[in-house]
Order: sequence, then C-alpha cells, then structure tokens
Amino acid sequence: MIQYLKDNIATILISVLIFGLMAWVIIYKIRQRKNGESSCGCGCSGCPETSRCHK
Repeated sequence: MIQYLKDNIATILISVLIFGLMAWVIIYKIRQRKNGESSCGCGCSGCPETSRCHK
C-alpha cells in the first residue's frame, strides 16, 4: 500500500486538487443562486433569458 502511494502521489495530489476546486465552484454557485445574484454577470434588463431567470 505504501509503495502504491509513493508511486502515484502526484496523480493523487492533482486529483484531490481538481476535485476540491470543483467542489468549491459548485458551492460558490449554489451560494450565489441562493443570494439571488445573477450567474451570468450581466443585468437582467437586456437579457434574452429574462423569462427563464430565477429572479
């Protein structure tokens, strides 16, 4: 088991980093949506998707 970890430490660390980053982005987007912030970054007045928006 120790030898496996030594042989694959780079892959394991990169995988943990990528999954952690993905989890952070998902949590950030969920918090934005709960707070009523726009996910696209533009104003709702000129948006063609106004009828589908959560606001």
